[in-house]
Amino acid sequence: MSSNVRPESMERITNEALAKAFIDQQVRELREQIGDKKVLLALSGGVDSSVVAALLIKAVGQQLVCVHVNHGLLRKGEPEQVVKVFRDEMNANLIYVDAVDRFLDKLAGVSEPEKKRKIIGAEFIRVFEEEARKQDGIEFLAQGTIYPDILESDGVKAHHNVGGLPEDLKFELVEPVKLLFKDEVRVVGKALGLPDNMVFRQPFPGPGLGVRCLGAITRDRLEAVRESDAILREEFAKNGLEGKVWQYFTAVPDFRSVGVKDGKRTFAYPVIIRAVNTKDAMTATVENVPFELLQHITDRITKEVENVNRVLFDLTPKPSATIEWE
Repeated sequence: MSSNVRPESMERITNEALAKAFIDQQVRELREQIGDKKVLLALSGGVDSSVVAALLIKAVGQQLVCVHVNHGLLRKGEPEQVVKVFRDEMNANLIYVDAVDRFLDKLAGVSEPEKKRKIIGAEFIRVFEEEARKQDGIEFLAQGTIYPDILESDGVKAHHNVGGLPEDLKFELVEPVKLLFKDEVRVVGKALGLPDNMVFRQPFPGPGLGVRCLGAITRDRLEAVRESDAILREEFAKNGLEGKVWQYFTAVPDFRSVGVKDGKRTFAYPVIIRAVNTKDAMTATVENVPFELLQHITDRITKEVENVNRVLFDLTPKPSATIEWE
């Protein structure tokens, strides 16, 4: 599958049998392409890069060098899950980079959303480049490009920021799922034995929680986003909404309000809950979350999350709002 055009005759991967046939074919092609050389992959823990990692581990094992950059903007438990699944369970050659302070120092005082995105993207490229230059014998760069990326961005998976690596590294691209749609990638991931909470993970923005910690990112609000988001995901899973709602998350704005906790006055942040359904992300409707569940989530967030004293529910569809706040 060297072409960037999906053949009309290519059958949709809708079940385990078709997924296993695809996996067998890709393993053969990857071994032929890579030979005895090494391949580098930026492993975010998202669906696409995780499926590519699992395919390459099956095909070339320790010849794959995975780099997981923890920039401090991932959801609760995600860096730990990447290490557990790939290093501990799949015996991947995984390099873990703790770059939390580096990213947050760069983002200090920056409130404009697009500037935040550019800083996060540029810093990711720098960190990944530094790790790439430490490695010997790397001739290939794997990317989690999928077919919509090719259709929409002329083959460059810009939101993974890997396309910005310096030309002198001269890596040959390896893109084993580039002719698959997202739903097909998930079926392949399931057949490869990846955990459901990784394979069926809901969409997550490239800059991570950086665009849900609204305005200039501070560590206290970033932690409030991370903790409140974990509570929301836990409660949606418990109450049958995990597979029903397309995307749900929390955001914390850069302002505070007066409240009361344990009989004392507080001056703390609100948490905004967003839960929407969509088919194409061009328009979106708001999920009708039961009021009793919202009350329960509110109670948990205000009691368990530091520096928070209010919970708000975003009722706005797209348009006039966008799905994300930034």
